[in-house]
Amino acid sequence: MDRIAIVGGGPGGLILARLLQLRGLSPVVFERDTHPEERPQGGSLDLHSETGQCAMKQAGLETEFAAASRPEDQGDRLYDIDGTLLFDCNEPTDNRPEIDRTVLRRILLDSLSPDTVRWGCRIAKVTSADKGFVIVGDERDEHFDVIVGADGAWSYVRRLLDDAIPVYEGVTLVELGFDVERHPAIDRLTGSGKMFAAGDNCALITQRNGHNHIRGYAGLRLTEDEAKQWQTLSPEQVRLALQKAFAGWAPMLTDIIETDEIIGVRPLYALPVGYRWKSREGLTLLGDAAHLMSPFSGEGVNLALTDAVDLAEALTSGGGWTAVTRCEEKISARAATAAEGAARGLNGAFSSEGVTPLLEHYRARRLGN
Repeated sequence: MDRIAIVGGGPGGLILARLLQLRGLSPVVFERDTHPEERPQGGSLDLHSETGQCAMKQAGLETEFAAASRPEDQGDRLYDIDGTLLFDCNEPTDNRPEIDRTVLRRILLDSLSPDTVRWGCRIAKVTSADKGFVIVGDERDEHFDVIVGADGAWSYVRRLLDDAIPVYEGVTLVELGFDVERHPAIDRLTGSGKMFAAGDNCALITQRNGHNHIRGYAGLRLTEDEAKQWQTLSPEQVRLALQKAFAGWAPMLTDIIETDEIIGVRPLYALPVGYRWKSREGLTLLGDAAHLMSPFSGEGVNLALTDAVDLAEALTSGGGWTAVTRCEEKISARAATAAEGAARGLNGAFSSEGVTPLLEHYRARRLGN
């Protein structure tokens, strides 16, 4: 299994490439973006000590992560719709420092050998060969022993394994962006990490990022058809729809939707809890391609990085595809637990009980339960 293709240049795919290179292999990463800065990579991530941070250590990038991460941005705040502060923790006990997704990706890219990533490469199709598979691309056809799908929610590689399709979760987020200097009120509201305000099936969230930037989210329950309709609206039409949805909330909170940039409308999709594809020699998955879930468990990138550690070990163990199949079972079992937590987190954040489920969650977490 010397010739390995990784489809997708996100954190999971890139750290797998790094780990395989450390083991003497020369994987190829196919990425459809034409360059690293082509599109926004998303907001801030928290890497957990037992998963994401451990993976960075395995990749020999512990020092780079420590230098770029923000342990000071782990605080939590919770408000009700009237603007009453119900929970405020600026001294978290968790070891989950934040790092911007763009910064994490840059650390991983810089760790790779030159020309590992094929930028601007869209895969036309994958065909079976006598041994392995052939990737049919824009410029040439190439043979590989193994193809790893690290290509996200709507993975092309996953479609080669089964017909599983992510299902809409019933919640849509509108993503917003704020410059701290131009929005001091949002800065004060956010505090030293993340701010959450929840009401009747709605939520407003702000999260501190690096470089004096704050990422915001306005979330609400919509049907899938409504969510698709929102995606066709202009930014000002989206803002008007949000104003209607959050009418009656405290002005200090609705300031989040009244000002600055609307980045996009993000319907939330997930694969079924416990999803497991049928193992097929030469094709495998990691990250969102393997276990897409809502972001309300904080596990997505941590799982992807950990998947890569396990998969690199399996691919280089000498145990053949049997070792990879055992690894896939481990990936799926670990993801099932996280997916259950993500579903609970989503339903707690967007609940007819208002802020109560979230307050109970924050208090239990503070007590270590």
